Amino acid sequence: MPIAEDPEPRPSGGDEPGGSDLSGRGGKDPFADLVLDEEFVRDATVKEQSGRTRMLAARWKHTPPVDPGGRRSVNDGPAPARRFGRKPKPPAVDPWGNPRPRRRAGWRTPLYVVLVVAVLLAALNIDGLRGWFADHVGGPSSAHAPVPTVAPETAKPTTAPPKVDEQQPTVDHPWAGSPAEGWPNGAEAFVLPEAQATGVFSTEQVAAQLASVRDYLAAANLDPAVVAGGRPDAALALLEREDQDSARTAVEHPSKEQDPTGRFSRFDPRDAIPVGDVVKVQGRMSFEGDGDKGVLIHTDFSFVYALRPGPEAAKRAGAPQPTTRAPQPTKPPSRQDGTAKPAGLLVPAADVAGDTWTTRTIVRRVDTFRFYDPGRYRVQPKKLVYAKNQTDPANSACDVYDGFFHPQFDQFAVADAPGTRPTGPAVDPYDRSKDIQQTDECGTISRN
Repeated sequence: MPIAEDPEPRPSGGDEPGGSDLSGRGGKDPFADLVLDEEFVRDATVKEQSGRTRMLAARWKHTPPVDPGGRRSVNDGPAPARRFGRKPKPPAVDPWGNPRPRRRAGWRTPLYVVLVVAVLLAALNIDGLRGWFADHVGGPSSAHAPVPTVAPETAKPTTAPPKVDEQQPTVDHPWAGSPAEGWPNGAEAFVLPEAQATGVFSTEQVAAQLASVRDYLAAANLDPAVVAGGRPDAALALLEREDQDSARTAVEHPSKEQDPTGRFSRFDPRDAIPVGDVVKVQGRMSFEGDGDKGVLIHTDFSFVYALRPGPEAAKRAGAPQPTTRAPQPTKPPSRQDGTAKPAGLLVPAADVAGDTWTTRTIVRRVDTFRFYDPGRYRVQPKKLVYAKNQTDPANSACDVYDGFFHPQFDQFAVADAPGTRPTGPAVDPYDRSKDIQQTDECGTISRN
């Protein structure tokens, strides 16, 4: 086989510039003016294949490629028809010849469609869905929707709270049907006014006096142990000596003349047990000088208690008057770090028929506390003195002076003896726009 070697320079026998005639006839070299530029390459009719193309062509002569599926070219022809938009089944093996794993049935898509449709229907009829859920599952319905939140009072209201749907309160919904549902919880309603120097007392001293009145109201009306029938020792300790002795005598020896319910909110655990330890409260507090270089602090608060029947509620409902003997707790009230335990831990009681129905007692207290000038009066400067005391309880038995409130429960109304139900004019216990009317007549309430 001949071997290509570098050619020898051509003899310049022709008469053309820079060329020679290989034929010896003195003609022009046809490649003398050839220029290898981009135009020459672009106009070429035969193109050399790339190295990778030649390599793949040699490999595929022995091992043809496998169609991986999913990609189609114009040479494959029209795609097969798909039924209901379903994708074609993928090949059993991948491009490398490995078997493909079997796919699970596509159950998720129908489920997602059903869920989306259900959410849309619920959004279009949310009230109907809530009612259906309440009827079939037993959850709260739209009838138990809470009333709007009401802020503590800053001034005397001009009207009574708006009416809400009448509902039977239960242990699960003790505030159902009551405008107090939106009232503050407990001591959250005791918003202290901004203290100012008054009389002989400085701003700091007036602030301390306001805080002392707040603590007394909480100890006398919100302490779970006191509400469950315990002794109001913490409240008694905040009173000045004379008032303290008078209040202690009323607690230990209650009577018509010395009735402790005029100062302390207590329930006989044998016929009424608090539902939890939440008390709804609404009212306001203010202060002024007493004209004698002292301070007067005015308070006007309504306390709403949710109660369920005690173990003797049905029997007591039929008696003209509950017994006047004070109950003896199974164990004395215990305190931890100054906080009483819930009433349910203090006085265990057996369930009675209808105890899922609850009731409410509303107690409005309008009090004035006085702080005397210690330079002119012999008093304990940091102790409270009652200047005025008014109490108006609603839903409590009349003419019973055993030191406790006695609410009446609707489920035991059929057992009431004649004369035990009040017959006076009906009043709205939630109407705080009117002053307390002191009367000996036992009236009724328009709502509970």
